[in-house]
Amino acid sequence: MMIVCAGNNEHFSFASPMGVGLIEMSINLTRLCLMNPPEYLLFVGTAGSYGEAEIFDIVKSKTAANIELCFLQNGCYTPLDNVITANTEKTKDIIVNSSNYITTNKALAKSFLQYGIGLENMEFFAFLSVAKEFDIPAGGLFCVTNYTDENAHKDFLKNQQKAKMLLEEYVEGLQ
Repeated sequence: MMIVCAGNNEHFSFASPMGVGLIEMSINLTRLCLMNPPEYLLFVGTAGSYGEAEIFDIVKSKTAANIELCFLQNGCYTPLDNVITANTEKTKDIIVNSSNYITTNKALAKSFLQYGIGLENMEFFAFLSVAKEFDIPAGGLFCVTNYTDENAHKDFLKNQQKAKMLLEEYVEGLQ
């Protein structure tokens, strides 16, 4: 199993950083999979909650979406598949939405819940897309740092260190 994370200020002793956002994750994880494809990929990182998950909850997922806010406002469309899953079981999965933008509009954030989307993480959709392309089983492990509202960035900064510590402890307990 290979464990990866975003990087920048979100490093873990047990994970290889791949980059922040959809593009950096796609490029660097593709490079890694071409050179040394793992048997299983696990993404570990923080996430914002659209309202149901609580701060510091640990959430597992194998399903990601790439839904932009304009979609919720009926202001855009895409010809691309915008939900991807590595979930081979028939269990309900919390969907993690990915965008290069962080949601700060609480009313729009609640709209994601209507689609079964519970969390927001910038990299997970790209991560699962690469894993699927290389036919590598994969999943994600997240700790909630903030709600997706006007305080999202401030709360993320305030809670990130504790969330990283909780993820470290959780992963150590798995091994």
